Amino acid sequence: MKRKLKVLAVCGFGVGTSLILRMNIESVLKASGIMCEVTNADLMTATSTETDIIFTSEELYNQIKKTAKVPIVVITNFMSKKEIEEKGIPEIKKINIL
Repeated sequence: MKRKLKVLAVCGFGVGTSLILRMNIESVLKASGIMCEVTNADLMTATSTETDIIFTSEELYNQIKKTAKVPIVVITNFMSKKEIEEKGIPEIKKINIL
């Protein structure tokens, strides 16, 4: 049995913006039939948190990519489920736990 996909939504402080992103990721993945556990985090804890994939903004991408060991999906509009689906699902399908 495969385990749930671990997804991390990251913003600067890990509160408001990443919470919105987390809720939209959960919605998109649920609609796509992907079992997942989505958490939100701040920039400082993002790369030390156990996860399979990270979703974040373009502004934070350059800081996270230096130490991240998992794929990073850059989202420009955290409210856009379409963007999350179009950019995130192809990357998620590359992860070998699904």
